[in-house]
Amino acid sequence: MTRRPGFPARLSNVPAAQPARGAAPGATATAARSAPSGLGLDSQAVRARMVQKLAEGGISNARVLAAVNAVERHRFVDSALVNQAYEDTSLPIGLGQTISKPSVVARMIELLLAAPGAAGGRLGRVLEIGTGCGYQAAVLSQVASEVYSIERLRGLHERARENLRTFRLPNVHLLFGDGMAGFAKGAPYAGIIAAAGGEAVPATWTDQLAEGGRIVAPMVMANRQQALVIVEKEAGRLKQTILETVHFVPLKSGIA
Repeated sequence: MTRRPGFPARLSNVPAAQPARGAAPGATATAARSAPSGLGLDSQAVRARMVQKLAEGGISNARVLAAVNAVERHRFVDSALVNQAYEDTSLPIGLGQTISKPSVVARMIELLLAAPGAAGGRLGRVLEIGTGCGYQAAVLSQVASEVYSIERLRGLHERARENLRTFRLPNVHLLFGDGMAGFAKGAPYAGIIAAAGGEAVPATWTDQLAEGGRIVAPMVMANRQQALVIVEKEAGRLKQTILETVHFVPLKSGIA
């Protein structure tokens, strides 16, 4: 196994953000600053109702449900949208991107945790393609030992840095770079999760996947619709499973 890099890391000579600091890995992802209470804001009861609906909708992994319950989703959306933060809906975050539905985030993380290599129901090192506003990275931090999250849009990378700063999650490392290239210096990964869908899962991701690991990503099918896909690596061989139809932004290369 290669030695994990120090931070800040660099991708293709592009500086990346430093990891958040100040709390133990797996700490509850609650912002340190005080916040108002109420619908769509800092209300544990509102989050609990959202989690209950996720469970009723088929999410059964207790660790995933606890992780979603631990993260204040309203911290990651615009102030004008906070009253929708705990609804099961995607919301705009700028630059043509969205924060995924809580049910989709929970579903994809639950699939990661079902991988053969997820010993004891907890993941090791995870690579996230598409940081967005940082919400999914925060949820992943609750179930993985380390999270490396790559964002190709500088504006969103900076927004995620700001959003996550107050959560003080030292096991989350934010990188600015081309997600299609993955991040070889952090490999191998127990899981890779993508928030954008392409024509195929890039070979760089499968190369960086550990034995017994799993990729969960949307992929464009022959009918031009996207479907959720699982790719597993077992004895050096790849096994692909196609699941339900989903809708994500297109997977793109390069930085902007």
